[in-house]
Amino acid sequence: MKIGIFFGGPSREREISFAGGRTVYDNLDKALFEAVPVFVDSRGNFILLDWHYIYKGTIRDFYPPVSALPRTELPVQMYLESLGELSSEEQDRIISEVGRQIQPQELSSLVDFAFLALHGPAGEDGAIQGLLEWYGIPYSGSGILPSAFGIDKIAQKKLLKALGRPTPDFRLLTAEEWDAADLQAALGYLVRELGLPLVFKAPRQGSSIGVSILRQADVAQFQAAVERSLFRKTVTRPEWQSLTETQKIQWLQQLVDIREGIGLPVVLEGRSERVEVRGENFTDHNEPKTENHQPKTTQLIYQPEHLLHALNERLQTAEAVRLTSTEGETQVLVESFVQGREFSCIVVEDPDGNPLALPPTEIVKGEEMFDYRSKYLPGLSRKITPIDLPEADIQRIREACEEMFRTFGFQVYARLDGFISMKNEELKIKNYPGEAEEQPTTNSHQPPTTQIFLNDPNTTSGMLPASFFFHQAAEIGLNPSQFLTYLIRTSLAARRRAGLRPVKLAQLLARLDAAVAARAHEERTRTKVAVIMGGYSSERHISVESGRNIYEKLSSSVKYEPMPVFLTGNSQGFRLYVLPINVMLKDNADDIREKVEHLEAGHGLHPILERIRREAQAITSTYAGQPTAQPRRVSFEELAGMVDEVFIALHGRPGEDGALQRELEKYGLPYNGSGVESSSITINKFETNRRLRQAGLRVAEHRMASRLEWQADPEGFYRSLETQFRYPFIAKPADDGCSSAVKKIKNRAELEAFTRLIFRDQEDLTPQEATTLSLGFKEEFPRKDAFLVETLIDRDGAAHFLEITGGLLTHWSESGELQIEVFEASEALATGEVLSLEEKFLAGEGQNITPARYAPEPAERQRISEEVKKELRRVAEILNIQGYARIDAFVRARQNGAVEVIIIEVNSLPGMTPATCIFHQTALAGYTPYDFIDQILEFGKERSERLEVRS
Repeated sequence: MKIGIFFGGPSREREISFAGGRTVYDNLDKALFEAVPVFVDSRGNFILLDWHYIYKGTIRDFYPPVSALPRTELPVQMYLESLGELSSEEQDRIISEVGRQIQPQELSSLVDFAFLALHGPAGEDGAIQGLLEWYGIPYSGSGILPSAFGIDKIAQKKLLKALGRPTPDFRLLTAEEWDAADLQAALGYLVRELGLPLVFKAPRQGSSIGVSILRQADVAQFQAAVERSLFRKTVTRPEWQSLTETQKIQWLQQLVDIREGIGLPVVLEGRSERVEVRGENFTDHNEPKTENHQPKTTQLIYQPEHLLHALNERLQTAEAVRLTSTEGETQVLVESFVQGREFSCIVVEDPDGNPLALPPTEIVKGEEMFDYRSKYLPGLSRKITPIDLPEADIQRIREACEEMFRTFGFQVYARLDGFISMKNEELKIKNYPGEAEEQPTTNSHQPPTTQIFLNDPNTTSGMLPASFFFHQAAEIGLNPSQFLTYLIRTSLAARRRAGLRPVKLAQLLARLDAAVAARAHEERTRTKVAVIMGGYSSERHISVESGRNIYEKLSSSVKYEPMPVFLTGNSQGFRLYVLPINVMLKDNADDIREKVEHLEAGHGLHPILERIRREAQAITSTYAGQPTAQPRRVSFEELAGMVDEVFIALHGRPGEDGALQRELEKYGLPYNGSGVESSSITINKFETNRRLRQAGLRVAEHRMASRLEWQADPEGFYRSLETQFRYPFIAKPADDGCSSAVKKIKNRAELEAFTRLIFRDQEDLTPQEATTLSLGFKEEFPRKDAFLVETLIDRDGAAHFLEITGGLLTHWSESGELQIEVFEASEALATGEVLSLEEKFLAGEGQNITPARYAPEPAERQRISEEVKKELRRVAEILNIQGYARIDAFVRARQNGAVEVIIIEVNSLPGMTPATCIFHQTALAGYTPYDFIDQILEFGKERSERLEVRS
């Protein structure tokens, strides 16, 4: 069957849709399906996408292509809508650089089935579903009506009220009412009606976009919350003039982000009189000119650079301006806040068409709101499956979710989110039909009873590798590939029941059932590969993401049979565990470790999981390859008897330091990456730089700063660093990667804070130092006995200056010589002072342009590229890098044509998450991610064979 994967789209969730579509593309069972990537751009064009663009980190990395972008010096990437109004010819030219435009009437000849990985408006609202039905194409998930209902939070609230179901009380605020409102009076009304805290939502958005929580009756915060949901932003003259030029650019980067900001294009409105943000004299922006008001001026702005210039100009005379997204909302949903435990539950249809709730997951947050970053970045929130409650309460959650699934008419699958709260807590929930108003109670003898509040049902769930979607399916024993097969089969049956081309769909169902049955009985001999992931460093979560990606790429192949292995422990010793699929797909490394330790301590399977697995037997007996198992600890000797080779997906120590490689060599196990000696050098940034400097390469001036030196004389320690390095300079650990604790130190206070944190004795961070260094939510900061200090590399008058990351792959020639293939490097754009962990590895976060833009003219760009690749090849030769690697550097292109490459660091086991830019680079060289991984494994196998022959 040809499966058209529809991803991207015009919504604010397009980056998660893009990443989810890639997950589906990679995980479709290759023996059953042929994947057809249908990228939907922000103007609604359908594009048959060239395969190598699927592996870009973000949509902005390839679309619109660099050739279509306006010239700008700002480090801000743009979506298609920032190009303004485009003619059909201009759109055709842009589309032709990434694929081929598909007319809707062509779809039925290209695909047998549409798998919808689209989110939000134009993805979950019935629009695309209606178009596909028009052309008779079966599609995944719910039909037109439940999809339209599932995206409309206001309609959902009204139905729940009408049915007497528990739901927080709410009020609606329209944009017109807001423009005419007295802020103080409006806030007072909402607080009286709903109490505090208040929750503000954009009614037709997902992924917690446009959501705020207001905890106190503060007018300025109230205005910001409403504007966030309407996708507006008021900027005052004092606020703008207080920012430095760098801060203005950072502010702009956040504003044009379609998830955290309001996006582009925007309408800029401004008057010369004061716009009062406290509310006493709030101006109605919809009023016509009167004798008391200056006329408002509006301007439609498409590009970030134009917006920056407009703000600089307007805020010289205007007291404030208002920015409004052209794709904003017209209403705000204001709800009472529910104090409870948050959960999410996937509900699927069983083979008989009845809803089956999978084990609900509890979302444990460090902040009040489960926002976009917390949902999609590993380690920022904890997901506990099943939720830690008595079995009876978990079953009540499941039954409530199944009931909502039926009530709303959902089909195939849905994700239902909600809270479970104590009835005798003060919830500030008003009465709903059929029940008396709840009153707070302090009667300690009254047993607490739980109340379940369901809200925000989603007819399409996020489809990242460890999302709720796959995470909960794994608990009944389905890996991502098997779960997708089941959903395609169930969707075909749902469309046929609804009357869509019943004869044709009956034939498709019969063919698919026969192919699934044949697949279950076929025998294969495949190369067994242990994929080792996890660890105990600050890079452990990214390691799990890399390991899962490797596992998925290998498991969908016909050549390899991967086995997930989790490494945990500490620097004194580590342990290996073979993982079942449900444990491998836990949210992050800490969740996996806790699950392993829980089961190792003798705790059995949760009774609710046993129950759900029994209920799901009609699904798993056909689609699961084998029953779910428990994690099992193994030795290296046992591992050598179980697998043919190893893929190390660890980052930092252990993994990149040669220790693990030494153990594997003892048992003759081939592995990926560099050998013991080279790895022990590249893990140490100081030693790496020292050797490269000795060989004549450019590196930053650097030195190690030790704990003993600091303890002996703190003031002398600081003065010594300040004498050698002028502010600002870079401080970072010498043997950690993933941007862990890499900080730009701008003054003595930051230097002292960094030093105290990295040399601290306790595990927890001290709040004062964390604040001084502006550490992000749940940002980890390792403890070390020394750290590395480097000069800050800057432009130094160069015509072009950029940060790049370049990948390489090694091969054996026929004569046995090592050959190094260096790929086109990627240009990395940091939104902060240094590239963050998210920007490097999280889908939709990083801004990488491949190939790097060394110069505007193609010939000059290629000349500089060859110079850069020559330097990166020298680095690999000097350090004896083998297998593959990533090298980070800065590049200065001088006006006279000279090219300077300043090496930052070398990663012998680079991140292999789906979004990492090494896959963008290998795609340009013709390697799919699977091809690249296969080359890496083949090199390791041949190296091992050569060593055996030599010994």
